[in-house]
Amino acid sequence: MPRILVSECKQEISSFNPVLARYSDFLIDRGEPILTYHRHVRSEMGGAMRVFGEHPELEIVPGYSARGITSSGTMASADFRRLASEFLDAVRAAGPVDGIYYSLHGALASEDEFDPEGYFLAETRKIVGERIPIVVSLDLHGILTDQILEHADAIAVYHTYPHVDFYQTGERAARLLVQLLQGEIRPVTVRVPIPALVRGYELITETGMFGRCVRRAAAAGISGGMFIGNPFTDVPELCSNVFLVTDNDPALAEREGLAIAQEFWEMREYLQQSLTPLTESVRLAASLSGRVVLVDAADATSSGAPGDSNAILMALIDSGCRRTALIPIVDQPAVDTAFRAGVGAEVTVPLGGTLDPRFAPVRVTGRVRSLSDGDVTSESHGEAWYAGPTAVIVSGPITLVITSRPISLYDRSLFLANGQDPATFDMTVVKSPHCQPRFFADGAELLINVDAPGATSANLRSLGHTRCARPMFPLDDQVTFTPKAKIFRRRNS
Repeated sequence: MPRILVSECKQEISSFNPVLARYSDFLIDRGEPILTYHRHVRSEMGGAMRVFGEHPELEIVPGYSARGITSSGTMASADFRRLASEFLDAVRAAGPVDGIYYSLHGALASEDEFDPEGYFLAETRKIVGERIPIVVSLDLHGILTDQILEHADAIAVYHTYPHVDFYQTGERAARLLVQLLQGEIRPVTVRVPIPALVRGYELITETGMFGRCVRRAAAAGISGGMFIGNPFTDVPELCSNVFLVTDNDPALAEREGLAIAQEFWEMREYLQQSLTPLTESVRLAASLSGRVVLVDAADATSSGAPGDSNAILMALIDSGCRRTALIPIVDQPAVDTAFRAGVGAEVTVPLGGTLDPRFAPVRVTGRVRSLSDGDVTSESHGEAWYAGPTAVIVSGPITLVITSRPISLYDRSLFLANGQDPATFDMTVVKSPHCQPRFFADGAELLINVDAPGATSANLRSLGHTRCARPMFPLDDQVTFTPKAKIFRRRNS
């Protein structure tokens, strides 16, 4: 009976978040609990398990699972070494296997390891050898590296943004592994790096220009897609990429890869986010009668920001705006104060700037409306999220949902779990660059992309990249590009 090892490590970081990520920022599972968890969520691992389940001759060997509670800052060196050691120990403990599926992200980085996913694969090869097929699924915001492609037989990547195909990506990866085990394919992969970092609404794959490139790449071989990287993960191989996997047809992969890369390059100017200055955003929101969404993507916790920006809160207070507003913020000391005071009590707290020193706390007085443990079930795909003890404080027209730790904010889960429906407020601050329209945008009079400071600002030149290759669009002027393909074929193919 062929044995398939399955493991995962999922995390995305912002190099511009000053708070180091720790081992404790991950949910760790080993063995059978991994399969139990993923049977109930629409994850990559869940999709892969469904495909493997179609083949009763396969034995699934659950190894190791490390899922970031939410995106974060750079991982501390010692904590990464502990996580990596446990990940690889699970490979050794699995014994002889016939194939491996890894569900990874691609945008993790530690203080001294800038390609953790490639490191996992290289070290796995030292344990299992060169002949065991390995297939990896990745986020299109991952940083594709040569090391990943040197050690994986094939890869699969999300085809959607906002991401709604976690499950389907796992299915595609698992099918590739099954075909490899059955000797049906001989994969060859082409990578075409593009010196561009992109951010904006044209990246929405269903409606934007970027979707054309994704669909063309997906149709060109047995696996394909685009990596736009996470522009906030400042590492040496950060850039955009086309990749194509064909069945022993490098000429097809190279021809299509070069053409798609050129098409992407020609649209790069359109793949940037226009921003409205902070003061103008608040003035505009206050002047309207309909519901307004204020997008603070510079403090997007799902992109690696700490979540403690109070920039829009301060601007609303300073403006004297009386329209109702719903705002999320991370501030553990404020939560602690609210818990000590209790529901119904009036409290005065310094709010914001507890993690990122670019923000100064603002003094807020309000009444504690509710307290919770912060355990949230994602409405997007059913995963468990943990915000830590959470308080809702109402200060005049402003309702604050204050968490002890960052949590993903690309849907309404945190708000709804704490009794707050964004549809009932005049304004909602959304700390995520893009969300499915049904969560916030549907029914809103206006959505404003605010030019606020933060670790994940779409104003990419403001961040201060030091490690990625240069010149790089839009960090530098007059960047030129001639597409060149890199071809990867595993030695056992």
